[in-house]
Amino acid sequence: MKKLVLKLLFFGLLLNTHRVLGQQDPQFSQFMFNQLFYNPGYTGVEGITKFTAIHRSQWAGYNPTVGQGGAPTTQVFSLSAPVFKINSGVGFFAANDMLGPLNNLQAQVSYAYHLPIKNTKLSFGLRGGVFSQTINFTEYRLIHPDDPAVADGKESQIRPDLALGFHLQHEKFYVGMSFNHLIKGEFNFGNDKYRNALENHAYITAGYDYEFNYNLTITPTFLVKTDFNEYSFDLGVIGTFKDKMWGGLSFRQAESASVLLGYSLFKDNSLKLGYGFDYVISAQAAKQATSHEILLSYQLPVAADVGKKVVRTPRFRH
Repeated sequence: MKKLVLKLLFFGLLLNTHRVLGQQDPQFSQFMFNQLFYNPGYTGVEGITKFTAIHRSQWAGYNPTVGQGGAPTTQVFSLSAPVFKINSGVGFFAANDMLGPLNNLQAQVSYAYHLPIKNTKLSFGLRGGVFSQTINFTEYRLIHPDDPAVADGKESQIRPDLALGFHLQHEKFYVGMSFNHLIKGEFNFGNDKYRNALENHAYITAGYDYEFNYNLTITPTFLVKTDFNEYSFDLGVIGTFKDKMWGGLSFRQAESASVLLGYSLFKDNSLKLGYGFDYVISAQAAKQATSHEILLSYQLPVAADVGKKVVRTPRFRH
């Protein structure tokens, strides 16, 4: 298994020789705590019912030189729960991504089947839902204000969406791959000049829990992203102390470096609060230098008569 992880890590790094310019999905610095968003195969893998919410303010303080708009902001809320009797899991997430005059909104339901293999779990997941795009034409600065191709006010369209993925979970490591936007829904807002299709996206995730000592676990992680035109990667390393607090660093290719911090607010570690601070290291002239990300998660207690958590790793208890 370890050889498989190393091979996938090497393969992912070989892929990432280009910047991602066409990615349509939002990005998260705390990606290692938001895996349901990327991969339906992750649904229910943790063996607990967990709610997670993230708010991201990218390039904080950015304002356009002319007109309205502002810095991109993203919110995502997810729910993941196991179904022990049939070795599976169910999940849901809703994501809102504001990009100036463009607003992307997703609502997705996922299901995963878990296949136990000794001390490893292999999960196959499927996700379906809707992807909505809204354009606010009043936020555009027009060269020809009377252009008939430009609509008045806001226009919205909704398209179906589909994803599939698998996730391999060992007590010490994990690896997953997913394929999103398989339907490639097209948005045109009644005018072919606005035609914009969702591109197929693929994600590879991996991580390894290294027990440095009894109190400290070090977890390197990585995320490879591609829309099959361009590629990029995120690398991170998290240190967890006594299952109570964590801190680490991450790096997004050709974009930013991040500091990640977190703390368990309750004695039973059911409520977690995380924070990510990004500093832009590329193309600062076109952006504000800092981004901020807040994460809040809550897990329900495990009832004694429904089974135990299948996986017990410090990474999952954030």
